[in-house]
Amino acid sequence: MRKIYLAFATFLCVASVYANSTNSKYVNVFIGTEGKGHTSPAVWLPNSMVQPGPDTGNASWEHCSGYQYTDKKIEFFSQNRNSGGGSTGFGDVAFMPYIGENNKKSYICSFDKKSESARPGYYGVYLDEAKCKVDITASKYVAFYNMKFDEDDGSVYFYFQRGLTHHLDKHVKFSDITQEDEYTIVGHQILAGDRNSYFVIKFEKPIKEIIELPKPEKQVAPKKAIKFGLKKGEDLKMKIALSFVSKEGAKLNLTDLPTWNFSEARDAAFVAWDNALSSIDIDAPDNMKTIFYTALYHTLIQPLTLNDIDGKYRAPTPNGEIKESPIKEYYGNFPFWDTYRCVNALYSIITPHMIDKYINSCLMFYENVGNLPVQAGPTRQGYSMVGENCMNVIGEMVAKGFKGFDWNKALDAMVDSSSQNRLVDDMENWEDRDMYEKYGYYPFDLVKVESVARTLECSFNDYNVALVAEKLGRKDVYDRFYKRSRSFENVFDKETQFMRGKDSNGNWRDPFSATDVSHVYYYMGDYTEGNAWQYTWLVLHDPQWLIDAFGGNEPFVAKLFEHFTTDLKSTVPYENKHAVSDATGMIGMAAMGNEPSFHVPYLFTLADRQDLAARFIRQICDQFFKNEPEGLSGNDDVGSMSASYVFACLGFYPVNPSSCEYVFGAPQVKSATIHLPNGKTFKMIAHNLNMENRYVKSIKLNGQDYTKKTISHSDITNGSTLEFFMRH
Repeated sequence: MRKIYLAFATFLCVASVYANSTNSKYVNVFIGTEGKGHTSPAVWLPNSMVQPGPDTGNASWEHCSGYQYTDKKIEFFSQNRNSGGGSTGFGDVAFMPYIGENNKKSYICSFDKKSESARPGYYGVYLDEAKCKVDITASKYVAFYNMKFDEDDGSVYFYFQRGLTHHLDKHVKFSDITQEDEYTIVGHQILAGDRNSYFVIKFEKPIKEIIELPKPEKQVAPKKAIKFGLKKGEDLKMKIALSFVSKEGAKLNLTDLPTWNFSEARDAAFVAWDNALSSIDIDAPDNMKTIFYTALYHTLIQPLTLNDIDGKYRAPTPNGEIKESPIKEYYGNFPFWDTYRCVNALYSIITPHMIDKYINSCLMFYENVGNLPVQAGPTRQGYSMVGENCMNVIGEMVAKGFKGFDWNKALDAMVDSSSQNRLVDDMENWEDRDMYEKYGYYPFDLVKVESVARTLECSFNDYNVALVAEKLGRKDVYDRFYKRSRSFENVFDKETQFMRGKDSNGNWRDPFSATDVSHVYYYMGDYTEGNAWQYTWLVLHDPQWLIDAFGGNEPFVAKLFEHFTTDLKSTVPYENKHAVSDATGMIGMAAMGNEPSFHVPYLFTLADRQDLAARFIRQICDQFFKNEPEGLSGNDDVGSMSASYVFACLGFYPVNPSSCEYVFGAPQVKSATIHLPNGKTFKMIAHNLNMENRYVKSIKLNGQDYTKKTISHSDITNGSTLEFFMRH
């Protein structure tokens, strides 16, 4: 209970100071910072290039964002990170304030949780050994620190080899760091994965001395102690600007934050978040508002800005050419396997002005690399997950009528990317499209890893290619990809009623256990971070086919109900504790802490049992989303889990985002008003909603009785009033 109390204490302290602000006052940035949520209290702005904040660790799965709430020491402050991910990355330009001797054995500092406070746009903490209060804010491109020491000679230690990585000695391949003048240090480093990191460090006070410290023999980058001759009680202000392009780009980006008035910069960050979080107003208890607005906050922090202020960006090519974006913006770090399911659908409602920018960034990526981003990092392609899920987002946005990108160019890129054969992760893990088209699925004897998950995800990818082709009247492309989109049918075993691995001779995998969990990094198997129970429901583009395959609504509902209520447990065919690390948030066999399961409770509605959808959605919201550090049951994955919660509260969810329909569940808040960018409003009202009245008796849309199982995207974005009448 103590750790929860401290989280509430620091949150309430900061919230009370800014009680006059809007929805950002409800955000508790510590939600998800303990356990598997992998979020961070670091300072983000929407789509910012920098995310400065504390690193309490860097070499474990738990520290993918650099922070765990229960840690008692801060190792460094770094300037960028991922949010909610399942792998480490970034952690550039790491430093620590210190006092005393310069060449310390350790600069790590303990801190009292009561001294730690944060809200969107701000983080603060007192470091015990350094006798230093650290306050952090940021602009889109610049990290801004204010350090106040309680003893003389406060100094700053930079460890330029440091990053959020398991392989510290190999993290930096090249390092060039120089003092440009008495206030400024500039640097260029080439990091693992050939990522170029440029930065400029600017101090308000002049540097008195820079001391080169000994570094490990295997490490490339220097360690530096920087002295200022500070007296007790003096402030040391420091700005750090980043660039993926050049030192000159970092200097240009530094102009994004001209003021040295920390309060002024912090208040501007507060305003940015107040504006971003004002898109939705809800009527709910304060505790639930905190969970909701924190979820909305986590959803809006990415994708990342990768271009400099002048529009230049580094192409994700082997040579890393410098190019200028035709739209003057370039976004990246798209983990589409995670986000295609509901994050982008939320963007299409509340930040539609960003959609064309995101898609154009993907098309620029294609023009540079020759395929669309899969799980792309900031400056290179990534293949850590199955499928070509950028297709799903392009298909969704074409279906929704976004026209700020070239549909024909997009389709050409989709077809090309979906026709390439490639090796993933240097394993026996081919995405061989010729094989896929020959067999109509990925045979498990030829594709040793994730064959069923790959088939199911690629089927939905192909559906989206066919959708765009149909819109453009390209029948040859439509016919080819429509056929491919039905590949899911070939891995459904009617006898066991599971999606099941099949070999190149058409034989089902035998022996077969529907509870065995697969994970690409730990052992072979036919699924991705899950098992047959969890993947059988992944037919997003034709759930009616799946219902019919079970024999109709009644047997389908029976199996789905068993999925949520079974006493069976996931099994691991080999002894490896990590193998089920992503299959979390378990209700029965449903892994509600992982993306492939987000849509599953809404399938009850499509089979005429909305009451069961309501039952399990309430359980999911109550059990797996809480106002505490361990308030998320799984990786948030740049807002994916958070977006699923936002939709759950609104009462509907995009089971198939490209259908432009949202399937009804049951609302979790009394009302919600979405302030649409077109000046209209969408209003959701849940009459008589309370703890007992969780089920939907009837629905009205714009005052008229409404019996459909879905609401359309256009009904939402054109402005309307949706009323749920709740019952016990």
